[in-house]
Amino acid sequence: MTTTAQPPFVLHYIFDPLCGWCYAAAPLVKAARSVPGVTLRWHGGGMLTGAHTRTITADWRGHVMPHDQRIAEMTGQPFGPAYFDGLLNDLGAVLDSEPPTTALLATEELAGRGLDMLARQQQAHYVEGRRISDPAVLQELARELGLDGEAFAQAFQRLSGAATQAHITQAREWLNLAQGQGFPTFALEFDHPEAEQPGQRAIQRIDIGPWLGDAQGWATQLGEWVQQVAAITAGEQTAPQGEDCGPDGCALPKS
Repeated sequence: MTTTAQPPFVLHYIFDPLCGWCYAAAPLVKAARSVPGVTLRWHGGGMLTGAHTRTITADWRGHVMPHDQRIAEMTGQPFGPAYFDGLLNDLGAVLDSEPPTTALLATEELAGRGLDMLARQQQAHYVEGRRISDPAVLQELARELGLDGEAFAQAFQRLSGAATQAHITQAREWLNLAQGQGFPTFALEFDHPEAEQPGQRAIQRIDIGPWLGDAQGWATQLGEWVQQVAAITAGEQTAPQGEDCGPDGCALPKS
């Protein structure tokens, strides 16, 4: 991949606001934001959009509850009674990823706080049992984050439709580039240690399974990768050989 003027180490996060396992990964996202040397870029992948939009039914509740309970056990992420006993029994409530994704774009444009809005949406959905596909609820969340209500409403309207769909399309492109199978997908982009062309970058998908429930360990590992890639780029450490490097990217150095 050829890019220009890129940060040396970028963590791409491909997710959906209505994805339970993305909520499981929320502590990892929060931890990554504080790791020196890591630039975090987010991509809303539109899991429940278009023909895949859903409404809450008894079958849907039966489908998601075992996953939610496993997430709670693995990660300690909270699920409130208002979600389990309220929202999941709110038959007919719409589950559409497009409006909350538009809200992320609007919040990012206005204040550079798209990830703060994502965290607030996840809390509103999984703890407070609120309908985050409802633009009125998203407007309330924006105000709770301290955004100007009128400015948010205008940005939300302008970014709805084509702009949001273009973002989702680009997110799917990143998902394919990272060879991700779904949401969440994390991928690191960094300087290719054996680049044949100027600006060529490596893209490496990360299996986050070992760090679910261990945000501190995840942050430590990210920090180590940053240092190792910096050393390779500076010529202070030998780049991986053999299967670790190919024409489209290189595997991360092993700890």
